[in-house]
Amino acid sequence: MASLSEPFIRRPVGTTLLAIGLLLLGMVAYHFLPVASVPNVDFPMIRVSASRPGADPSVMAATVAAPLERRLGEISGIEQITSTSSLGSTSIQLQFAIGRDIDRAARDVQAAINASLADLPTDLPTLPRFRKANSAAAPVFILALTSKTISPSAIYDVADTVIAQRISQVPGVGEVIVSGADQPAVRIELNPVALSNAGIATDDVRTAIVNANPLGPVGIFNGGRQSETLSINPQMRSAAQFREILIKSSNGSFLRLSDVATVRDATRNSRSIAWFNKQPAVLLLITKQGDANVIDTVDRVKALLPELKQWIPAAIEISTLTDRTGTIRASVEDMEWTLGATVLLVMFVVFVFLRRLTPTVAAGVSVPLALAGTCAGMWLAGFSIDNLSLMALAISVGFVVDDAIVMIENMYRNLERGMAPYQAALDGARQIGFTVLSISLSLVAAFTPLIFMDGIVGRLVREFSLTLTFAIMVSTIVSLTVTPMICAHYIKGAVSHNETWFDRVAERTLGAIVGFYERTLRVVLGFPFLTMIVFLATIGLTVTLYVKTPKGYFPSDDSGLIIGSTRASPDISFQSMRDLQQRVADIVMADSAVEGIGSIVGGTSGSEARTAARCSSA
Repeated sequence: MASLSEPFIRRPVGTTLLAIGLLLLGMVAYHFLPVASVPNVDFPMIRVSASRPGADPSVMAATVAAPLERRLGEISGIEQITSTSSLGSTSIQLQFAIGRDIDRAARDVQAAINASLADLPTDLPTLPRFRKANSAAAPVFILALTSKTISPSAIYDVADTVIAQRISQVPGVGEVIVSGADQPAVRIELNPVALSNAGIATDDVRTAIVNANPLGPVGIFNGGRQSETLSINPQMRSAAQFREILIKSSNGSFLRLSDVATVRDATRNSRSIAWFNKQPAVLLLITKQGDANVIDTVDRVKALLPELKQWIPAAIEISTLTDRTGTIRASVEDMEWTLGATVLLVMFVVFVFLRRLTPTVAAGVSVPLALAGTCAGMWLAGFSIDNLSLMALAISVGFVVDDAIVMIENMYRNLERGMAPYQAALDGARQIGFTVLSISLSLVAAFTPLIFMDGIVGRLVREFSLTLTFAIMVSTIVSLTVTPMICAHYIKGAVSHNETWFDRVAERTLGAIVGFYERTLRVVLGFPFLTMIVFLATIGLTVTLYVKTPKGYFPSDDSGLIIGSTRASPDISFQSMRDLQQRVADIVMADSAVEGIGSIVGGTSGSEARTAARCSSA
């Protein structure tokens, strides 16, 4: 009866070329695999936002968030709705069930927003809008822009128009968020008493300001040879120009804007400020695309920084507040070293028991080929090099040599019966091929439930289980093709009867281990009742320890980065919140282990602030 291995045994050159091709394919796939700390879990999420300038959080929650939530809650497939209302804005985050098509969900969200328009206030400046949210869009790289001579608003202008635009073009960058200040603007604070005395309404002031800033064509001159378009564009850029706007004239008297209002140069959003090491700064929060290599993306941004410094004023300093790739590089490198050590240890154990170079190579060649094939499968499946996939590769090293060892042992059994090496390999592969296949299928069956798990845990362990499945499948193919081919053409006979010193040491050690096991087994078999009690006690202790052991997604890890948020009463003023946040930063900076700290106050809410501290490696 023919076997699956026979064509590969009879064609050693073709089998060798296929093995080399698999190895090269895996090396190329490994180069293109993205790198991340954990698998990329893309949950269908949509964020809806609406604004109503001047409305306090309670009004936003009652008049804007509530009508939207009623309509959005009618959409099928929603697992969670999270609503946050702050001064003048509302943000609603919708999390859909895993497997829900995000494009169809977006259409349902748009329909719900349209249905809620009748219940929303009519003074909304813009209609509620939505966008697809990336649940894994945590900043991987944060830059701080500081200057001792340039104002934060001017730094923001440079960051928003030059730096953020250029960094957004870097391959792998998903989004660049500029925070800590805003674009320069002119702020006009009306004096209600002066307006009342002059008999002027606020709408009259608004109309006068709009009319003083026209922008548009007024006509055209047509000549015999040339035509010229006339336009009005007296755009005002400074507070001094706005102060001279004429609001009212009567009986030769003129009332200007400066008479009824305080006009000053400021920013569009005056309730946003950031610091870097207690110095006013503008922060750039850089996120990566879901399928991008985080290490390559951050390296490209770092390589771009010297060029960016040539395009911005020399007084602006660019500092790194947070680089999340440091821990990712360390964890990936540690797992790679662990993987290498695992391969060496497995090969050493195989060599101790086989004690000959050729069979050790025949078993060991399955390890790099299985890992290479697994990398190719990971690339086709869209996986990444992360802690879970590398852990799966390290675990798989112990699995991938099992099939090869079974194949080699069966061939040696035929050799000891007097068969020629070639015939021993043919018969051994035929006899053991079904067993090798059944062992591999049983291992795959053990990981099958993990592949079909639902929820967050299921999405995280799916990459782990599929990586192990790829490794087992590739190792099975290698053990049925390459391993018997090496045994048939490179092993010349049975084990030599001439013992070496290594044979004697190994046999003596293994004999001592077997003897110790035999003695202890006789003792255990002599007390069957006590053995059953110990067995039951072990099960009970295992259950008890499992209940008491803390549980979570991942073990605690020291990344050297601490991110915290502070929250005050909604009616706190921005100035008070700013002072409180500065006191928090002073407390954090007092710790000698802190290398750098960045803080942000405001943005969407003046009562919330965030702090990120980078700690030293010591």
